[in-house]
Amino acid sequence: MSNKAIITCAITGAMHTPTMSDALPITPEQIAAESVAAAAAGAAIIHLHARVPETGQPTGDPEVFAQFLPAIRQKTDAVINLTTGGSPTMTVQDRLAAAARFQPEMCSLNMGSMNFAIFPAAKRVKEWKYPWEQPYVVNSDDFIFRNTFRDITYILETLGGAGTKFEHECYDIGHLYSLAHFLDRGLVRPPFFVQMIFGILGGIGTDLDNLMFMKRTADRLFGAENYQWSVLAAGRHQMPFLTQAALLGGNVRVGLEDSLFLERGKPARSNAEQVAKIRRILAEMGVEPATPAEARAMLNLKGPGSVRF
Repeated sequence: MSNKAIITCAITGAMHTPTMSDALPITPEQIAAESVAAAAAGAAIIHLHARVPETGQPTGDPEVFAQFLPAIRQKTDAVINLTTGGSPTMTVQDRLAAAARFQPEMCSLNMGSMNFAIFPAAKRVKEWKYPWEQPYVVNSDDFIFRNTFRDITYILETLGGAGTKFEHECYDIGHLYSLAHFLDRGLVRPPFFVQMIFGILGGIGTDLDNLMFMKRTADRLFGAENYQWSVLAAGRHQMPFLTQAALLGGNVRVGLEDSLFLERGKPARSNAEQVAKIRRILAEMGVEPATPAEARAMLNLKGPGSVRF
Protein backbone atom coordinates (compact mmCIF):
# COMPACT_ATOMS: atom_id res chain seq x y z
CA MET A 1 0.00 0.00 0.00
CA SER A 2 2.84 2.37 -0.84
CA ASN A 3 0.44 4.85 -2.45
CA LYS A 4 -1.89 4.86 0.56
CA ALA A 5 -1.85 7.14 3.60
CA ILE A 6 -3.93 6.80 6.73
CA ILE A 7 -5.74 10.03 7.57
CA THR A 8 -6.60 10.37 11.26
CA CYS A 9 -9.01 13.10 12.36
CA ALA A 10 -8.95 14.29 16.00
CA ILE A 11 -12.42 15.73 16.47
CA THR A 12 -12.42 17.87 19.63
CA GLY A 13 -9.54 17.19 22.03
CA ALA A 14 -9.29 18.65 25.53
CA MET A 15 -7.10 21.75 25.27
CA HIS A 16 -8.98 24.09 22.93
CA THR A 17 -11.97 25.71 24.62
CA PRO A 18 -15.38 26.69 23.21
CA THR A 19 -14.50 30.40 23.08
CA MET A 20 -11.62 29.70 20.71
CA SER A 21 -13.83 28.39 17.89
CA ASP A 22 -17.56 28.13 17.23
CA ALA A 23 -16.76 25.08 15.08
CA LEU A 24 -15.38 23.06 18.00
CA PRO A 25 -17.86 20.21 18.67
CA ILE A 26 -19.07 20.11 22.26
CA THR A 27 -22.25 18.06 22.63
CA PRO A 28 -22.47 14.33 21.89
CA GLU A 29 -24.65 15.12 18.86
CA GLN A 30 -22.04 17.55 17.52
CA ILE A 31 -19.16 15.14 18.14
CA ALA A 32 -21.03 12.33 16.37
CA ALA A 33 -21.98 14.50 13.38
CA GLU A 34 -18.43 15.86 13.01
CA SER A 35 -16.99 12.34 13.22
CA VAL A 36 -19.29 10.94 10.55
CA ALA A 37 -18.59 13.89 8.24
CA ALA A 38 -14.82 13.54 8.72
CA ALA A 39 -15.01 9.84 7.87
CA ALA A 40 -17.05 10.62 4.76
CA ALA A 41 -14.38 13.14 3.73
CA GLY A 42 -11.67 10.48 3.88
CA ALA A 43 -10.54 9.92 7.48
CA ALA A 44 -9.92 6.24 8.21
CA ILE A 45 -9.39 6.79 11.95
CA ILE A 46 -11.47 9.04 14.20
CA HIS A 47 -9.79 10.09 17.45
CA LEU A 48 -12.19 11.05 20.22
CA HIS A 49 -12.37 12.92 23.51
CA ALA A 50 -15.56 13.83 25.38
CA ARG A 51 -16.83 17.11 26.83
CA VAL A 52 -19.45 18.12 29.35
CA PRO A 53 -22.37 18.97 27.00
CA GLU A 54 -23.50 22.04 28.96
CA THR A 55 -20.10 23.77 29.20
CA GLY A 56 -17.61 22.11 26.85
CA GLN A 57 -15.30 21.20 29.73
CA PRO A 58 -13.19 18.05 29.11
CA THR A 59 -14.51 14.91 30.77
CA GLY A 60 -13.49 11.28 30.99
CA ASP A 61 -16.98 10.13 31.99
CA PRO A 62 -17.84 6.93 30.09
CA GLU A 63 -21.53 7.88 30.20
CA VAL A 64 -20.79 10.88 27.99
CA PHE A 65 -18.81 8.74 25.53
CA ALA A 66 -21.77 6.35 25.46
CA GLN A 67 -23.92 9.14 24.05
CA PHE A 68 -21.93 9.38 20.81
CA LEU A 69 -19.93 6.17 20.24
CA PRO A 70 -22.86 3.99 19.05
CA ALA A 71 -24.08 6.71 16.69
CA ILE A 72 -20.64 7.00 15.07
CA ARG A 73 -20.29 3.24 14.71
CA GLN A 74 -23.74 2.92 13.15
CA LYS A 75 -23.06 5.54 10.50
CA THR A 76 -19.45 4.91 9.52
CA ASP A 77 -16.92 2.10 9.20
CA ALA A 78 -14.05 4.30 10.45
CA VAL A 79 -11.70 3.00 13.11
CA ILE A 80 -12.70 4.61 16.42
CA ASN A 81 -9.74 5.64 18.54
CA LEU A 82 -10.41 6.74 22.14
CA THR A 83 -8.15 8.94 24.18
CA THR A 84 -6.25 7.71 27.22
CA GLY A 85 -4.72 11.18 27.45
CA GLY A 86 -7.92 12.93 28.46
CA SER A 87 -6.75 16.19 29.98
CA PRO A 88 -3.72 17.15 32.10
CA THR A 89 -6.16 17.78 34.96
CA MET A 90 -7.35 14.14 35.08
CA THR A 91 -5.94 11.13 36.92
CA VAL A 92 -4.80 8.13 34.89
CA GLN A 93 -7.83 6.21 36.18
CA ASP A 94 -10.16 8.94 34.91
CA ARG A 95 -8.36 9.02 31.59
CA LEU A 96 -8.65 5.28 31.12
CA ALA A 97 -12.24 4.79 32.28
CA ALA A 98 -13.96 5.07 28.89
CA ALA A 99 -11.38 3.01 27.00
CA ALA A 100 -11.50 0.25 29.61
CA ARG A 101 -15.29 0.08 29.36
CA PHE A 102 -15.65 0.23 25.59
CA GLN A 103 -12.48 -1.64 24.51
CA PRO A 104 -12.09 0.13 21.14
CA GLU A 105 -9.89 -0.98 18.29
CA MET A 106 -7.42 1.80 19.08
CA CYS A 107 -6.52 4.24 21.83
CA SER A 108 -4.04 7.08 22.00
CA LEU A 109 -1.14 6.63 24.41
CA ASN A 110 1.24 9.43 25.35
CA MET A 111 4.70 7.89 25.67
CA GLY A 112 5.91 10.03 28.55
CA SER A 113 5.30 12.87 30.97
CA MET A 114 5.76 16.44 29.74
CA ASN A 115 4.91 20.09 30.20
CA PHE A 116 1.81 20.76 28.07
CA ALA A 117 0.89 24.42 27.77
CA ILE A 118 -1.43 26.71 25.81
CA PHE A 119 -1.38 29.75 28.12
CA PRO A 120 -0.19 32.21 25.42
CA ALA A 121 -3.59 31.72 23.73
CA ALA A 122 -5.30 33.52 26.62
CA LYS A 123 -3.88 36.83 25.40
CA ARG A 124 -6.01 36.59 22.24
CA VAL A 125 -9.33 36.25 24.08
CA LYS A 126 -11.23 39.26 25.43
CA GLU A 127 -14.40 37.58 26.61
CA TRP A 128 -14.93 33.93 27.59
CA LYS A 129 -18.11 31.92 27.11
CA TYR A 130 -17.78 29.82 30.27
CA PRO A 131 -16.17 30.53 33.67
CA TRP A 132 -13.90 27.48 33.59
CA GLU A 133 -12.09 28.43 30.37
CA GLN A 134 -9.84 31.32 31.39
CA PRO A 135 -8.29 29.66 34.48
CA TYR A 136 -7.89 26.40 32.54
CA VAL A 137 -5.95 28.10 29.76
CA VAL A 138 -3.99 30.56 31.92
CA ASN A 139 -2.99 27.90 34.45
CA SER A 140 -1.66 25.59 31.75
CA ASP A 141 1.73 27.19 32.47
CA ASP A 142 1.67 24.83 35.47
CA PHE A 143 0.29 21.73 33.68
CA ILE A 144 2.27 18.55 33.61
CA PHE A 145 0.83 15.80 31.47
CA ARG A 146 1.70 12.75 33.53
CA ASN A 147 2.42 9.37 32.00
CA THR A 148 5.11 7.60 34.01
CA PHE A 149 6.47 4.19 33.07
CA ARG A 150 4.07 2.76 35.65
CA ASP A 151 1.13 4.64 34.10
CA ILE A 152 2.03 3.45 30.59
CA THR A 153 2.41 -0.14 31.81
CA TYR A 154 -0.99 0.08 33.49
CA ILE A 155 -2.63 1.32 30.28
CA LEU A 156 -0.91 -1.25 28.06
CA GLU A 157 -1.76 -4.14 30.38
CA THR A 158 -5.35 -2.99 30.98
CA LEU A 159 -6.22 -2.67 27.31
CA GLY A 160 -3.78 -5.08 25.71
CA GLY A 161 -5.76 -8.08 26.87
CA ALA A 162 -8.79 -6.72 25.06
CA GLY A 163 -6.87 -6.57 21.78
CA THR A 164 -6.83 -2.77 21.68
CA LYS A 165 -3.85 -1.27 19.85
CA PHE A 166 -2.40 2.18 20.26
CA GLU A 167 -1.62 5.45 18.58
CA HIS A 168 1.72 5.90 20.38
CA GLU A 169 1.98 9.66 20.76
CA CYS A 170 5.60 10.85 20.79
CA TYR A 171 6.05 14.54 21.57
CA ASP A 172 9.84 14.42 21.74
CA ILE A 173 12.77 12.20 20.90
CA GLY A 174 12.87 10.61 24.36
CA HIS A 175 9.35 9.28 23.87
CA LEU A 176 10.65 7.11 21.03
CA TYR A 177 13.16 5.56 23.41
CA SER A 178 10.39 4.96 25.93
CA LEU A 179 8.40 3.18 23.23
CA ALA A 180 11.47 1.06 22.39
CA HIS A 181 11.63 0.07 26.07
CA PHE A 182 8.05 -1.25 25.98
CA LEU A 183 8.76 -2.99 22.67
CA ASP A 184 11.71 -4.76 24.32
CA ARG A 185 9.46 -5.82 27.21
CA GLY A 186 6.95 -7.33 24.80
CA LEU A 187 4.11 -5.02 25.87
CA VAL A 188 4.09 -3.51 22.36
CA ARG A 189 4.24 -5.73 19.30
CA PRO A 190 4.57 -4.98 15.59
CA PRO A 191 2.94 -3.62 13.60
CA PHE A 192 2.38 -0.55 15.76
CA PHE A 193 1.42 3.04 15.03
CA VAL A 194 3.69 5.96 15.98
CA GLN A 195 2.20 9.45 16.00
CA MET A 196 5.03 12.01 15.92
CA ILE A 197 3.79 15.30 17.37
CA PHE A 198 5.34 18.69 16.68
CA GLY A 199 4.65 22.23 17.82
CA ILE A 200 3.13 21.71 21.28
CA LEU A 201 4.59 24.15 23.83
CA GLY A 202 6.60 21.71 25.94
CA GLY A 203 7.40 19.29 23.09
CA ILE A 204 9.64 19.18 20.03
CA GLY A 205 9.34 22.08 17.58
CA THR A 206 8.15 22.21 13.99
CA ASP A 207 11.47 22.15 12.19
CA LEU A 208 12.10 19.88 9.22
CA ASP A 209 15.37 18.77 10.82
CA ASN A 210 13.38 17.54 13.82
CA LEU A 211 11.04 15.56 11.58
CA MET A 212 13.96 13.89 9.83
CA PHE A 213 15.67 13.18 13.16
CA MET A 214 12.52 11.65 14.66
CA LYS A 215 12.00 9.42 11.61
CA ARG A 216 15.63 8.27 11.45
CA THR A 217 15.63 7.53 15.17
CA ALA A 218 12.39 5.56 14.94
CA ASP A 219 13.73 3.52 12.01
CA ARG A 220 16.88 2.72 13.96
CA LEU A 221 15.04 1.79 17.16
CA PHE A 222 12.15 -0.16 15.67
CA GLY A 223 13.05 -1.16 12.12
CA ALA A 224 11.08 0.62 9.39
CA GLU A 225 9.20 -2.56 8.52
CA ASN A 226 7.74 -2.91 12.02
CA TYR A 227 5.69 0.25 12.36
CA GLN A 228 3.51 2.80 10.60
CA TRP A 229 4.30 6.43 11.28
CA SER A 230 2.11 9.49 11.23
CA VAL A 231 2.60 13.18 11.93
CA LEU A 232 0.51 15.91 13.49
CA ALA A 233 1.53 19.53 13.93
CA ALA A 234 -0.15 22.08 16.17
CA GLY A 235 -1.88 25.25 15.08
CA ARG A 236 -0.65 27.16 12.04
CA HIS A 237 1.97 24.52 11.32
CA GLN A 238 -0.61 21.81 10.62
CA MET A 239 -0.94 21.72 6.84
CA PRO A 240 2.61 22.80 5.83
CA PHE A 241 4.22 20.28 8.18
CA LEU A 242 1.89 17.46 7.21
CA THR A 243 2.73 18.13 3.57
CA GLN A 244 6.41 17.65 4.39
CA ALA A 245 5.63 14.42 6.24
CA ALA A 246 3.54 13.11 3.37
CA LEU A 247 6.38 13.80 0.94
CA LEU A 248 8.49 11.47 3.10
CA GLY A 249 5.84 8.74 2.98
CA GLY A 250 4.18 9.41 6.32
CA ASN A 251 0.56 9.13 7.37
CA VAL A 252 -1.16 12.28 8.61
CA ARG A 253 -3.47 13.55 11.35
CA VAL A 254 -5.72 16.60 11.16
CA GLY A 255 -8.67 17.85 13.22
CA LEU A 256 -9.82 20.65 15.46
CA GLU A 257 -8.02 19.11 18.41
CA ASP A 258 -4.74 19.99 16.73
CA SER A 259 -5.58 23.20 14.86
CA LEU A 260 -8.60 25.49 14.68
CA PHE A 261 -7.57 26.83 11.28
CA LEU A 262 -7.65 25.71 7.67
CA GLU A 263 -4.82 28.04 6.74
CA ARG A 264 -3.17 31.11 8.22
CA GLY A 265 -5.88 33.57 9.26
CA LYS A 266 -8.75 31.36 8.07
CA PRO A 267 -10.62 29.42 10.78
CA ALA A 268 -11.73 25.92 9.87
CA ARG A 269 -15.48 25.52 9.62
CA SER A 270 -15.38 21.82 10.44
CA ASN A 271 -13.17 18.80 10.91
CA ALA A 272 -14.27 17.50 7.51
CA GLU A 273 -12.93 20.65 5.87
CA GLN A 274 -9.46 19.88 7.18
CA VAL A 275 -9.74 16.24 6.06
CA ALA A 276 -10.79 17.33 2.58
CA LYS A 277 -7.83 19.71 2.34
CA ILE A 278 -5.18 17.17 3.34
CA ARG A 279 -6.81 14.66 1.00
CA ARG A 280 -6.38 17.14 -1.89
CA ILE A 281 -2.74 17.66 -0.93
CA LEU A 282 -2.14 13.91 -0.87
CA ALA A 283 -3.82 13.52 -4.24
CA GLU A 284 -1.38 15.98 -5.79
CA MET A 285 1.39 13.59 -4.71
CA GLY A 286 -0.37 10.56 -6.16
CA VAL A 287 -1.31 9.31 -2.69
CA GLU A 288 -4.79 8.00 -1.89
CA PRO A 289 -6.42 7.94 1.54
CA ALA A 290 -6.44 4.47 3.06
CA THR A 291 -9.91 3.10 3.64
CA PRO A 292 -10.83 1.94 7.13
CA ALA A 293 -10.40 -1.66 5.98
CA GLU A 294 -6.94 -0.88 4.61
CA ALA A 295 -5.97 0.93 7.81
CA ARG A 296 -7.09 -2.10 9.83
CA ALA A 297 -4.92 -4.34 7.67
CA MET A 298 -1.91 -2.00 7.91
CA LEU A 299 -2.17 -1.85 11.71
CA ASN A 300 -3.45 -5.40 12.34
CA LEU A 301 -6.48 -4.18 14.28
CA LYS A 302 -9.01 -6.52 15.85
CA GLY A 303 -11.98 -5.13 13.87
CA PRO A 304 -15.18 -3.35 14.89
CA GLY A 305 -16.93 -6.59 15.84
CA SER A 306 -14.79 -6.88 18.98
CA VAL A 307 -15.57 -3.52 20.59
CA ARG A 308 -18.10 -2.93 23.37
CA PHE A 309 -20.30 -0.22 21.95
